Amino acid sequence: MTSECNKKIDLSLMDKVFDKYYKGNGNIVSMLQDAQDIYGYLPLDVLKAIADKTGNKRTKVYGVATFYSQFRLNPRGKYMILQCQGTACHVNNSEVIGNAICDELGINPGETSSDGMFSFEHVACLGCCSLAPVIMINGEAYGNLTPDKVRKIIRDIYAREKEEAI
Repeated sequence: MTSECNKKIDLSLMDKVFDKYYKGNGNIVSMLQDAQDIYGYLPLDVLKAIADKTGNKRTKVYGVATFYSQFRLNPRGKYMILQCQGTACHVNNSEVIGNAICDELGINPGETSSDGMFSFEHVACLGCCSLAPVIMINGEAYGNLTPDKVRKIIRDIYAREKEEAI
C-alpha cells in the first residue's frame, strides 16, 4: 500500500463537490460521501480541504469522518474479505478463521495488507449460516472453512494475481 504522505492527491476533483454542496457548514457528511466516492477513501488532504472550504475546524471534519462507520481513512485492498461474526459462525469457530487470516496477511480486522491486495473486516452476518464458518471475498462466499482452507484461498488469489501479471 502506498503511504499517503508519498501520494499526491488531486484536490481539483473536489471542485464539483464544493460547487454542489457548499452552502455553509451543514453539508459535511454529503461532501465526505462524495469525496469517498471519488477517491475510494478519505485522504487527509481532502479532509483539510473540506474544513478550509466550509470554515470548519479540521478536528470537526475529522471527527465526523471517524464517527460514521461508512467512512474510510485508508484505501481498501483489491480484495475485500468480510468475515461473518454471526451466531452460527461463532459457534463453528470463526475466531480461528479470523486468526488465520490475520496471520496470513499480517493485518488485523479493519486493516489493509501492506501490498494493498487485501482488506479485512468483520461483519455482523453474511446470511450464509449453512456454510458456517464463512467469509466473503469481493462478493463470493467461501464456507465450511478451516484455518488451512482460508490460507489456501488467500494464497490461490495471490497466485492468480501473479499469473495474470505475467
